[in-house]
Amino acid sequence: MHPSDIAAYIGVGGTRQTGVAVHPDGKIDSAVRTFLFTDIVGSTSLTEQYGDIMMMTMLRKHNEIVRNCIQVNNGSEIKHTGDGIMAAYMSSSKAVRSALDMQKAFSSYRQMQTNPEIPLHVRICINAGEPVTEGHDFFGVAVQLSKHLCDLADPDQVLISEVVKGLCMGRNFHFSELGAHHVKGISQQVKIFIALGYS
Repeated sequence: MHPSDIAAYIGVGGTRQTGVAVHPDGKIDSAVRTFLFTDIVGSTSLTEQYGDIMMMTMLRKHNEIVRNCIQVNNGSEIKHTGDGIMAAYMSSSKAVRSALDMQKAFSSYRQMQTNPEIPLHVRICINAGEPVTEGHDFFGVAVQLSKHLCDLADPDQVLISEVVKGLCMGRNFHFSELGAHHVKGISQQVKIFIALGYS
């Protein structure tokens, strides 16, 4: 990701290790961000079963769909994780809308695939918080929770944390509660919701 892309959403200026962005006029941005992770379901087994060429075809389609939805919803791609993409948003509602748009696009793609026996299924997970910055990347509990929620997601689901649900209050989203779960690397149980759609 180009440094100018980082500047587009954390602002021009420096950053501190606590995740605080300092703007040229001296104002401080709390740097609370919403993080989205995608994860291609069974990517390793798909590669073993169908080969590198087919997997690369699926990966390119994944990247195309995800990046388009990130751009449309004013997010920023942070990095490619090998079998998914990490993105950051200033708005939790736009992150959730982006994720739902992605799943809708993946569903449409599966219906049009020339090889329907090799469907592309993706998990998407979202959390929000104040990260630690290092270079052009983000770290910390807020990011780790976003990533590890994917361990609990079923194929084609969008899972969000209670924090994200709260930040989406007043928006026309439809959620279903999954209850509190243990998440890798988090000592306390985390209340999780499925994002079902929006109107």
